[in-house]
Amino acid sequence: MKRRHHPRSEREQLQLFRTVPGDLAPRDAQDLMAYPFFSLAKTHRTTPIDFRMNGITIRVEAVPEHGMATIWDADVLIWAASQIVAARDAGTPTSRLMAATPYEILTFIGRGTSARDYDRLRAALDRLQSTTVATSLRQTDGRRLHRFSWINEWAERTDAHGRSDGIDLILPDWFYRAVLDDALVLTIDRTYFGLTGGLERWLYRLVRKHGGQQPTGWAFDFRHLYIKSASNSPFKRFAFELRDMARRQPLPGYRLSVKRDRGGREWLAFRRVKLSTAPCGQLVDTSVLSGTRGDVPSGTSGPCHQEPKPSFSSNNSNASEPRNLDSNIIESNSSVVGAPFDLWKTGERAP
Repeated sequence: MKRRHHPRSEREQLQLFRTVPGDLAPRDAQDLMAYPFFSLAKTHRTTPIDFRMNGITIRVEAVPEHGMATIWDADVLIWAASQIVAARDAGTPTSRLMAATPYEILTFIGRGTSARDYDRLRAALDRLQSTTVATSLRQTDGRRLHRFSWINEWAERTDAHGRSDGIDLILPDWFYRAVLDDALVLTIDRTYFGLTGGLERWLYRLVRKHGGQQPTGWAFDFRHLYIKSASNSPFKRFAFELRDMARRQPLPGYRLSVKRDRGGREWLAFRRVKLSTAPCGQLVDTSVLSGTRGDVPSGTSGPCHQEPKPSFSSNNSNASEPRNLDSNIIESNSSVVGAPFDLWKTGERAP
């Protein structure tokens, strides 16, 4: 009688990558920075994200039990990307199967290490595993969808006495391959983890992706930003929060300003500034975790706000500045566009 062959599990096929604690540079995947993959709310979201623009399709779905993975849950993926890039650069073999302690993850992303913080981390891992994504991004023909969850599986390890000894998790191939591609990963400011508002966290990542080293900055139409955020808030509330962020200046390393063109459309402009001259709004409690209920303020208004000097001009110009070193994309969707800061022309479409 032939012995039945059981296929090996995914875990058995992967080599274990043991992560190391340390002051590593935070790294983020550009695709996750540029497109709406996460809920921006601390409340339980089950409404799917259905994003289509310029041939890109993204569908994100959640289960009622856990809700959709949030932008705070995505900090776990930033930690994972940072570990993989650091190990790769050091010549250490990496794997989608990662082993770490909750303490290592929590301290890297600026969280507390109390029992409540550990429970919130477990809840975040559950949301990352149960949230499903279908996207055409990085697919060869641009039409087929790649389907995955942010974490294929995760489990707690226990010692001989049954006490928690760490966490093993398996990353999806779609995310892992993007992290290994150096062109698809950017370093972010560590103070990002101190941003407590979902919208300002999302905006920082978008600004970092598109603003990059662009010397003249970048500008986006409000409606375009609203579509890209996949926010559940009404547009009127979304626009109010953008104006408020331009007033508070909470984004590390970037200065925001709001302009209105001849057609009445509002644009959010941003440009990189040296940290020594960056807006001095203060970041607040870095231990705020995903799943927090109620309103959590982000930043302070403070008396230190300075109105940015006007940089938009209604005069036509043929001057051409270098493109954004991190992103050469000028996006368009009907009448909503993004453009290099100095190439933006009042009332006109970006070139």
